[in-house]
Formats: sequence, C-alpha cells, structure tokens
Amino acid sequence: MSSAKSSIKLIAFASLLGTTIEWYDFFLYNTAAALVFNKLFFPTFDPFVGTLLAFSTYTVGFVARPIGAIVIGHFGDKVGRKSMLVLTLVMMGVATCLIGALPTYATIGPWAAVLLVGLRIVQGFGVGGQWGGAVLMTVEHAPPGKRGFYGSWPQIGVPAGLLTSTIIFSLFAKLPPDQFLAWGWRVPFLLSVVLVGIGLMIRLRVLETPSFQKMKETRTSVNQPIVEVLRKYPKQVLQAAGMRCAENGSFYIYSAFMLVYATQHSHIDRSVALNGIMIASACEFIAVPAYGALTDRIGRRPVYMFGAVMTAVLAFPLFWLFDTGSTPLVWLALLLVFLCSHAPMYAPQGAFFSELFGTSVRYSGASLGAQLSAAVAGGFSPLIATALLPTYGRSAIALYIIFMAAITIVAVISAAETVKRDIEY
Repeated sequence: MSSAKSSIKLIAFASLLGTTIEWYDFFLYNTAAALVFNKLFFPTFDPFVGTLLAFSTYTVGFVARPIGAIVIGHFGDKVGRKSMLVLTLVMMGVATCLIGALPTYATIGPWAAVLLVGLRIVQGFGVGGQWGGAVLMTVEHAPPGKRGFYGSWPQIGVPAGLLTSTIIFSLFAKLPPDQFLAWGWRVPFLLSVVLVGIGLMIRLRVLETPSFQKMKETRTSVNQPIVEVLRKYPKQVLQAAGMRCAENGSFYIYSAFMLVYATQHSHIDRSVALNGIMIASACEFIAVPAYGALTDRIGRRPVYMFGAVMTAVLAFPLFWLFDTGSTPLVWLALLLVFLCSHAPMYAPQGAFFSELFGTSVRYSGASLGAQLSAAVAGGFSPLIATALLPTYGRSAIALYIIFMAAITIVAVISAAETVKRDIEY
C-alpha cells in the first residue's frame, strides 16, 4: 500500500512539474504578446493595430492545438502515454528557447514575424498533445475515489506556469525600457532550456499507466483511435469542448487581455496587473486540488457548474473593479475570477474528460475535446476582446464572457455524472 501511495505521489509530482514547465513556455508568449511583441515585431503599426497583430500570432498557437491533440493523441493511444509526454516537453522547450533567440523586425524585417508564427505553431502543437497525456498519467494511476484529486495535479501546472512565467518576466521588465526591449525580454525564454532538463529527468522515471499496459496485454487497442472517437464518442467530444469554452476563453481574457486593458484603457501600471495575476495564480495552487478533491465527494458536475455560473456573474464586476484604478480592487477582481470562476472549472477536467472515453481512445478523445474549444474560445478571446474594446467598450466584452459561460452551462447540464464510472475498460 505504501509503495502504491509513493508511486502515485511521484507520478502526480512528475505530471505537475512537466505541465508547469510546458505552460511556463506557453504563458511567456502570452505576456510578451501583450506587452512587448507589438513593439519588436510590428513596430510600423500604431499601438492598437500592433497589439492586434501580436495577439493574432498568439492565436495561431491555439489553432495548432487540435492538430497536436489528434497527432499526439493517436500515438499516445498506440505507443503509450509516457513517450508522448517526453516528446511534447522537448518540443515546447526547444520552440521557447528559439523564440528567445529570434531576430526582431529591426534586423530582418517582416521575416521576424514569420519565424515567430512558426515557433508559436510548434508551441501550440506541443501543448495540444501534452495535456491529455499528463492527466491520463495521474487519472489512470489514481486509486478509486481519488481520480478527481490526483487528476487535478497536472492542472495546477497552469497557475504554476503562469505564476513562474509572470514572476520571471516581471523581474526583467524592471530593467530600463531600452535594455528590456534590447535583451531583457529574451532571458525568460532562454531559461526554458534549464527547466526542460529538470522536467525530463523527472518524467523519464515515471512508469506507463496500468490501463494502457492492460490494453496492450489484452490486445484491445484500435488501429485508428481518432476515427473510433468520432464514430463512438461524438457527443462526448462536443460536451468536453462545450465545457471547456468558458474556462479557456475567459482565462485568456483574465491572464492576457486584462494586461492590455489595464495599461491602455484603465491607465494602471502594468506591474499592478502583473502582481495581481501572480497573487491569484499562487492562490490557485491550493484552490485547484481542493476543488479536485471536492469533485470526488460531491461529483464533477456540481463543481463545474459553480465555476461556469460564476464566470457569468463576475463578467461585469471584473471591468468595474479594474476601472477604479485601485490596486487592492484590481487584485480582488483577479482573485475572484481565478478562484471562483476558473479554478472550479479547470480542476475537474482531468478526471471528468478522461472518464468520458474508453481506454483505447482516451488520449485522443480527451485531448480532442479539450483542444477543439481551446482553439476556438481560448485562442480568439484576447483578439476578440481587443477588437471589441475601442468600438463597443467593456460591456461588449463582458457579454462575450457571459455568452461563453452559457455554452458551458448547457454542456455541463447535458453531460452525465462520471465520478462513479469504472475507467478500466
């Protein structure tokens, strides 16, 4: 018993660490897109258009995520969960380091943006494939009755990666503006190589999941997992995508667009918004596993529904509190949306989405459902919010958040409760 407990704890830690590193890579781009890339890669445009173009390159990464989910998911169901996690970690790390070494518009002109987009596609492809493997490693190893808790551990990697990337970016953002734009912004990207090395050492020690091993032993794998998913589980794919809509779409408004809103609209110093995001992300370290454990007690659906409803309830107050210009109120706004909106939706996803699909297609099904919504909702939400603001104002953005919440509420209502479901099939 103690050996099994030690094993699942190591696996949970490995999933958390690896996911943290990969989301560190992904979120660095978000912060840089909001604060730096418009000046370095699109300097010939006015600040508003430059920001739109920067967020457009950011969106490309999300479009690549369903492709990564399909390709990596296929091999995750055929070859194994572990090997795909190692591959995606290396892929993300290399792409992030290369972004830190990119020449800018001043050096090679428009080709700088082309190279930036190419590396962003690699990032999106990698993160689209890694999520399914990370959650399956914990969910398929977890003891009965604790899949929600252990399945939430990889999810902690999102606030952990956001916190880490924001802290490191903020440290270098304190440099004099000319030094920061000349070289300071590059260092957080280049540091990724160190983190990837640490992550590889941990992930290589983790064993393949019992569910996958049993499937290989009994020869019950399928030749085309993604085809089987679309044939047998189309409803579950749509449900997972719908449930992800509010969580993913609103999160990137909170973590990326609100940096733009704070500095360009509410005239708040960027350090205030960055510090607020860091505080809220740190608090999610506790909130995510707590919500995950709660789903094991009362079910996945009630916890998820709470987060979806709160997303709609907090849509307008988020902007009202930012517009006060008060540092404590800005921080309060971010704490509310991170802890009462995002965390209760994000925590159950690892177990909830995994339990919707059979073992032979679980990597493909969970990944595709999650990443379809990420491409549409998460990838376009900062771009849509930036485009709406000058013409229609903050109210239009709040209504957009409420619209995404409504889609998620309908999806949760339509989904069956899975907390008691046996996943050994």
